[in-house]
Formats: sequence, C-alpha cells, structure tokens
Amino acid sequence: MSREAIVSLTRSLVAIPSHDDETAAGDFIARWLREETDATVRRDDAGNVIARRQPAAAATTTAPPTLALVGHHDVVPPADEQLDADGNYHIDHRDGRLYGRGTADMKGALAAALLAVRDADPATELVFASFVGEEQGGIGAQAAIDEGFAPDTAIVTEGSTGYSADGVTDVAVAHKGRRGSTLTASGTAGHASRPDDADNAIYRACDAVDVVRGLDAPETTVLGNELSGSIAVTEIDGGSAWNVIPDRCTVTIDERTVPGERADLAAAESIAGVEWTVDQDLPPMACEDPAFANRVLAAADAVQPGEPQQVVKPHATDAGWLANADTDCVVCGAAEPGEAHTATESVSIDVLERCYELYRRIATGEQSE
Repeated sequence: MSREAIVSLTRSLVAIPSHDDETAAGDFIARWLREETDATVRRDDAGNVIARRQPAAAATTTAPPTLALVGHHDVVPPADEQLDADGNYHIDHRDGRLYGRGTADMKGALAAALLAVRDADPATELVFASFVGEEQGGIGAQAAIDEGFAPDTAIVTEGSTGYSADGVTDVAVAHKGRRGSTLTASGTAGHASRPDDADNAIYRACDAVDVVRGLDAPETTVLGNELSGSIAVTEIDGGSAWNVIPDRCTVTIDERTVPGERADLAAAESIAGVEWTVDQDLPPMACEDPAFANRVLAAADAVQPGEPQQVVKPHATDAGWLANADTDCVVCGAAEPGEAHTATESVSIDVLERCYELYRRIATGEQSE
C-alpha cells in the first residue's frame, strides 16, 4: 500500500458530503469494496455498509471467530472554513496532514481500514462495517445489531492517538458512556405577591439539584486502567413571568457513565413533585478479553517508534453498542484529542499509514516481535 493510495482514498471519502445524508458516501464505500476486494458486500435498510471476507483455510468443525474493523461515514456539519467557494467540502494537504471535515472523525481511519481489508490475507473471518448515524447516537450500529451483527471481536477505528504521549497511537480498552436525563419539577402556580399560596416548582427543582450534587460519580477499573465518570447539571428552565410563581421547572443532567456503574439519579425523585426521565443513554465500553487487547497493543507497538499504552477514552463511540451486544472491542485509530468536530480538523498521514499496517497485521494474524 502506497502513501498516495491512502491519501487519495481519504480525499475521495472526505469530498463526499455526509452530514445531512450519508447515502452517497455509503454508495462510494460499497462500490469500492466490490471493485477492489473479493468481499461479500451488503447495504442494510439503515444504510450501513457491511462486507465480509473469509479466511483462505476455513475451519472444518466450527465457524471461525470474526474480527471486525468498524467505523462510520457520517460527519458533523462543516464549518464555513471547510467549504470552498461553490459550497463543496474543501480538503487541504500540507505539512504531512490532511485538513477538512471528516479527515480525523473518521474518514481517514475508514480509508486505512478499507485498504487493510483489501490487502490482508485474513486468518479469520474479516468483517468491515461502516455505520450511519454515529453522530446521532449510534443509530446505524443499533440497527445492525438488531439485525444480528455480532462479530466476536472488533477494532473500532475512532481516535486513540496522542493519549499516552504526543503522536503515539494507543489502544483504548474502555470508554465512558453518556446518559442524558431530565428532572421535571411540578408545583402550583400563583401570584408572586402571595408566594405562600403556591408551590414553587423552581424551589423543588433546586432541592432536587442539591440531591444530584451530593451523589458520587461512578468509578471502575478496566484492565488496570481507572475510569471515572461525572455528573453535571447543564441546563435549567422554568418560569413564565417575573410576577408568577412557576408551576413547572426542568433541569438537564449530563452524566458520563462507566462500565457497570451508574449514579443513583433516581434519588432526586425523593423530592415531592419531581420526576426523573432518561433522554439518551449511550453505553460505555470495556474490553472483556485481555488477550485480544494485548494482541492489538503488540501490533501497535510493532508499527511505530513510540511506546503505545492501553488507555481509556472520555467519550462514547459505537464500541459501546457493540460491547453491550457482547462483542469484545478496543478503539484504535488515527484521530488525536481535540481534532474532531473542529473548524481546523486534520489527520496525520503518517499515522494513517501506521493504522493501515496495524489493522492489516491484526487481520492476518501476524505475530509481533
């Protein structure tokens, strides 16, 4: 695989707008796989692209375990700086990096995975999956899982570069989830001149917030790595006029969850008139297979001069949905902290080449020295 190949494929993927509609990007990926590989390729009803390559020597008694390389081809909306004069996605190549919406999150790593699927002589069933709707809470991953997508192991190609040290591509063995929820406080409206005749919903909401502030954030350890969650009240909305006691107030809570642990947010319902509801629950991820995590770490070590580590990520990815469906996952990819979703988003071409070689090694079962 040449450097020009990964640059060209990344540029082609990034040039296809996929923030409002992922169809064209999915069409390109499916067509490329059919033209460049011997994989069996399908599009599901959600728009996901899933391809499978069988090992040269299939097991004779039981089906071989599966390894999946997983990404997504949707992106967040581009900034004005990421569009050219005609409104098309602008891609810039300078200083050994590719700049543009989706270069880091995550079409660069997607290109590396596609090329690895093409070039590998797989030791096991090799699956490539590019999901839609990752930026909308993993709707593509959930749809695929509902239809039976269940690889034994998966490398989710979200960013893991620069966690232990600048420029080092690490292996994330866990990440936090996100549970977004709402406290709704109900009271009785009244005139502000007679506050004792009403039940102030804002006061009830404040009492519930005090309960939330007293809760301990969840904590756990995954393969020797400590992972701490968090709880934060991020919005409050109540009241209709300066002289009206409000009968309703809502409070938004952002909780970063960890595998196997949740804060007891339902305790806020101990306040009269307060109801707690969950609006979104993106699952955390923990790799349950140390041998798989160590194998990916050994491959990462073999393809770079730095010393990669097993690390944890602070935010959710599609790996959480897969892990929740009993796939052993790690996250390993080119993006660095602070690159995704920015107006100056970029990815290192050297690191894309590194990820390609890492994915190819794992797929072929090469032993690292």
